[in-house]
Amino acid sequence: MAERWDAPVFDKQLILKYDRPGPRYTSYPTAPYFHEDFDAAAYAGVISETNALDQPAPLSLYFHLPFCKSVCYFCGCNVTFTKDRSLGDVYVDHVFREMDALASRMKKGRQVVQIHWGGGTPTFIPAPVLKRLWDGITARFEIAPKAEIGVEIDPREVTDEHLEFFARSGFNRISMGIQDFDPKVQEAVHRIQPEALTRRIIDRCRDLKFESINVDLIYGLPYQTTERFRDTVEKIAAIGPDRIAVFNFAYLPDMIGHQKAIPREALPSPAEKLNILEMVVEHFTHTGYMFIGMDHFARPGDELFAALKNRTLYRNFQGYTTKAGCDLYGIGVTSIGQVGPSYSQNHKDLKSYQKAVDEGGLAVFRGVRLTPDDILRRDIITRLMCHFVLYKKEIEDQYGIPFDQTFADALEDLKPMQEDGLLSLYGDRIEVHPLGRLLVRNIAMPFDAYLRKGDGAKRFSRTV
Repeated sequence: MAERWDAPVFDKQLILKYDRPGPRYTSYPTAPYFHEDFDAAAYAGVISETNALDQPAPLSLYFHLPFCKSVCYFCGCNVTFTKDRSLGDVYVDHVFREMDALASRMKKGRQVVQIHWGGGTPTFIPAPVLKRLWDGITARFEIAPKAEIGVEIDPREVTDEHLEFFARSGFNRISMGIQDFDPKVQEAVHRIQPEALTRRIIDRCRDLKFESINVDLIYGLPYQTTERFRDTVEKIAAIGPDRIAVFNFAYLPDMIGHQKAIPREALPSPAEKLNILEMVVEHFTHTGYMFIGMDHFARPGDELFAALKNRTLYRNFQGYTTKAGCDLYGIGVTSIGQVGPSYSQNHKDLKSYQKAVDEGGLAVFRGVRLTPDDILRRDIITRLMCHFVLYKKEIEDQYGIPFDQTFADALEDLKPMQEDGLLSLYGDRIEVHPLGRLLVRNIAMPFDAYLRKGDGAKRFSRTV
């Protein structure tokens, strides 16, 4: 009998059958359904509401540091391209003002159990400025003794001064993009990052004893083939990072202008992309990594795998996490937060963000307040995506609903997937099989009430 955490089974015919656009479910409702009626005032109301609780949730803080020196053609992140490193100082001043507006609304005693710095390239900003940012955070918030504190670094931009500062300040998780070691691919995506440099930075991180090192790869980039990318995959497995994310490149030149610099004819065919994905899954799961979900792998001793086994794994805009139940405050330009029954997003461009902070402290320009039905469906989707199993009685007891009757339409939609061997529909549970793990987004989609409305204007990446 297969365990829930066994490696996924790869079936190209089934993948092609179910491969279609669909949400990644880092939130529910998903970001296309955020609206500008939920503004800074609505956000302030939710903050007050959650801080009035007898026992507010622990805090998670995400800081978006948006600067990059040059463009990577594959990138879909919100980035400000510049060579002026002094912009970081001005930006940190605005982050302080936003933090002041948040900290003044916090109930005393709330501890921060998770912090993440993302980008952009956080290490584009000089180490002394990042230290000023860190000092500002610790002056305004109480950091829990065993907090998870992570930062994204760019091996091309990070200095030993950066790394020593992170280690000295208590950062314990390092994440870095690699994408592909192949020089031809690197040239095509405008990101020259020599393998020797990357290895040297990883070795230095290990010398400084960071608890966890994560690397990101991308498949589907120009000039990639199964055999050429195999070389990178084998080298990564030999390096042995604690976690590996392997993302599917979404080529959207009409939405992301700089992707037009990538020639469409250089991209691998859909069939070749499937071959690459199959190779990636097989190699990592045969070299000691556990499949966590979708595009993530981790060592058996990693807390993500423990959370998968004990059904406490969670998923939000930072990806898979063990910190379920937190109020996540997004700080900085374009940051997304999840506070109480709401999602919120700050202004996406730097000038609008700075103007909003200068005028009122909070920079939220859109979001959504969840309905009771949203909260119910989010819980179901999260359990399927993160645990590969859903026990109906747990949902019935928590929400006071008859599961089979309430979700008769979704269960009917899942029957063809059961016939294809992706899952089993039992009287007491829905269980995702190894054959369905790469298609778990498809399995979650029947519970998405917004998709059932048939809103064709909402655009999502393909499910595989």
